[in-house]
Amino acid sequence: MPVDQKIVHDISELVYQYFSQDCDIPVDQITDETNIIEDLEGDSLMLLALLEMVRKKYSIGIELKTLGKHLMKRPANTIGEIIRLSVAVVEHGDQILNVEL
Repeated sequence: MPVDQKIVHDISELVYQYFSQDCDIPVDQITDETNIIEDLEGDSLMLLALLEMVRKKYSIGIELKTLGKHLMKRPANTIGEIIRLSVAVVEHGDQILNVEL
């Protein structure tokens, strides 16, 4: 799916809001450099839940095990990395394993 600036903005907002709510941290205290594990005390299951939300929102036909394989090779630890990963999932779908972020 082609990704435009509106999609990037919407995904960014979704990521910030998701981690703000789930980690009970004001959204203005989160930046692209915020580490979800060290700074927010989040975990990889939260990331998978967020990616599932993105997958459903944009009707992306990608399996969670494919996302898991991608994350094993290229972990996403900061909010910025998670936004880039989420945008890549929308843009590349199942081909995410062949994409270098």
